[in-house]
Amino acid sequence: MKHPRVPTPRSVLAGAGVVTLAIAPLLALQSAQAHTARAPGPPSAIAAAERAVAISSSLGAAGAGSYYDPDNHKLVVNVTTEEAAGKVRAAGAEARIVKHSLASLDAARATLKEHASIPGTSWAMDPKINKVVVTADRTVRGEDLERLKAVAGSLGDRAVIQLSPDTLEPLIAGGDALWGPDARCSLGFNVTKGGQPYFLTAGHCTHAVPIWSATQEGPPIAMSEAGSFPGDDFGIARYTAAEMAHPSEVNLYSSGAQHIARAADPIVGQKVRRSGSTTHVHEGEVTALNVTANYQEGTVEGLIQTSVCAESGDSGGPLFEGDTALGLTSGGRGSCAAGGMSLYQPVTEALAKTGSRIG
Repeated sequence: MKHPRVPTPRSVLAGAGVVTLAIAPLLALQSAQAHTARAPGPPSAIAAAERAVAISSSLGAAGAGSYYDPDNHKLVVNVTTEEAAGKVRAAGAEARIVKHSLASLDAARATLKEHASIPGTSWAMDPKINKVVVTADRTVRGEDLERLKAVAGSLGDRAVIQLSPDTLEPLIAGGDALWGPDARCSLGFNVTKGGQPYFLTAGHCTHAVPIWSATQEGPPIAMSEAGSFPGDDFGIARYTAAEMAHPSEVNLYSSGAQHIARAADPIVGQKVRRSGSTTHVHEGEVTALNVTANYQEGTVEGLIQTSVCAESGDSGGPLFEGDTALGLTSGGRGSCAAGGMSLYQPVTEALAKTGSRIG
């Protein structure tokens, strides 16, 4: 969850491992990076994500997703025809011919949504294996599990099922950091709206908490103004404490703070970090985009999936790479002690739908 970072007593609410950072305005596609074919591969994951959007729009029905190879600083674009592969190479990326188009995998996801939206399940298209990976947690049993297997089985080799011993859940909790009467979240990013200071966090946090404090049972510092959950998972709160500073930063706890200058969409394979009030800073990589999570509270779509662990109380906290805001912690499975995965609301969508910007 997102939390403001407050000194002791914290007077500065910067998005930190708890809720932190302001969200930046949506970035325009950098056409020079997106269209040039002079370099063998993009120099960064952010550039790769921008270029992937431009390349994919030219592939039509032959497109099949993309991902970033961080070891070789290379964008890999899946296609189903040699003609499309030629377009990818001409655009300066590596082409990989696969069996299933993005449209075919999206149709598989639609079938799962219609016939297997069972609480405790999630699914995501994995471009590295060119399949939809369907995960069922330990609460999915009996007839529900049999139905899930039957629906996934009807999709042939477009889908694969995996069972998880951990429970899929939003990561809200009672604890410290950004506090409400009955819950603790983390601040995601400090933002501005109409020239006034706000912060972004998870929608399931703003739905649960109308008034926020920087300390447990402390004076109010912000009021939840709007949010979306389920469906999406973002919320926005307006600062009400005049003395509260709100820099565009993420709290790195023992290693200071990270300035946040902009927002962008990630790409599969990108190295990322997450900060939260419970488990502080952890890192990993993006493993899937446009993920569907069937929480007990309802379905959330369009999420970012990562290999980063997260726990209760980290909800709303920031996902970022360097000075770039990427997402808001929504939920996950597992723990940081035993390993786990986490899901994030894309921050670009949250900024656009709330009319806010980083800074």
